[in-house]
Amino acid sequence: MRVFVTGASGWIGSAVVPELLAAGHEVVGLARSDESARALAEAGAQVRRGSLDDLGSLRTGAEEADGVIHLAFKHDFSDYAGAGRTERAAVETIGKELEGSDRPFLFASGVARLAAGRIATELDPSPFSGPDTPRGGGETLALAYADRGVRTVALRFPPTVHGDGDHGFTATLVNIARQRGASGYVGDGANRWPAVHRLDAATAVRLALDNAPAGSVVHAVAEEGIATRDIAEVIGRGLDLPVVSIAPEDAAEHFGWIAQFFALDAPTSSALTRERLGWTPTGPGLLVDLPHYLR
Repeated sequence: MRVFVTGASGWIGSAVVPELLAAGHEVVGLARSDESARALAEAGAQVRRGSLDDLGSLRTGAEEADGVIHLAFKHDFSDYAGAGRTERAAVETIGKELEGSDRPFLFASGVARLAAGRIATELDPSPFSGPDTPRGGGETLALAYADRGVRTVALRFPPTVHGDGDHGFTATLVNIARQRGASGYVGDGANRWPAVHRLDAATAVRLALDNAPAGSVVHAVAEEGIATRDIAEVIGRGLDLPVVSIAPEDAAEHFGWIAQFFALDAPTSSALTRERLGWTPTGPGLLVDLPHYLR
């Protein structure tokens, strides 16, 4: 299958590309910079220059592909509304191009805020719809194309997709601990973060491309929920820093933009994904992997 991948040189995408190539797929990656283009070419993928703002490049990439995996997102938390609008426009552009073709359209989403006070499952619909909701309501919009002849599949990732070389949420928490001289958690730290190793996430994406039906939801979640206090304790121990509770009203000042995510309680099941796709995560857990962040 010829697969067009956005975010192909990103943290998850750079693991998905070799996974797809090893399975015999042909990959065309979207690249907005020379550096990204070189990385994709070195990995064995073809390159299409463009960006999320260049809807023409998205349209052409989808037109020429047998399927699309949309992993790119503008992680600009200073303009999260703008990032959502960009995401919505990208989803709509790709969806319209694939309409009536029965081609697969896999897209990145998240598990945060799916269910309050219980474990979220693949059966929980996204609570967000409309351009002014998180990620522009992209998941709800994209899944609607399942009724228009597109094999849409939501790829829901946990807050931390971890691994050696990660510069995302977990690395941010480590940097904040270094800057603050203490490893913090919010409140009593009982709120839980689901997690997955990057290579396990890539395997889930490849299995979903090959087997997930139209309108389905995939939870790329290996660990259902890790108490944020446990995360803070491993960071503190590794950096030889005190581990402290941060009052919820002080969390934004202490943690900055990541406070809204680190305070979430988002336990998430992937039981249906494992059963439907035969996915079995094998990578190390987050607490085992954390020492890579503390070098």
